[in-house]
Amino acid sequence: MQGFVGFLRQDLDAVTAGLTLPWSSGAVEGNVNRVKTLKRAMYGRASFSLLRTRILIRP
Repeated sequence: MQGFVGFLRQDLDAVTAGLTLPWSSGAVEGNVNRVKTLKRAMYGRASFSLLRTRILIRP
C-alpha cells in the first residue's frame, strides 16, 4: 500500500486534475477497448484491410 501511495504522490497534479476536472476520457477508452477486442478476435484470421474496415465502420 505504501508503494501505491508513493506512486500517487509522485504525480499528485495529475491525480488532483483527474478527480476535480469535469471532463472524462471514458469515450476514448471505450473506443480503444473496442479496437483491441477486434484485433484480438481477428488476429491471424483476416487481412489488414478487413481489420481496417471493421474498425472504421461501426456495426
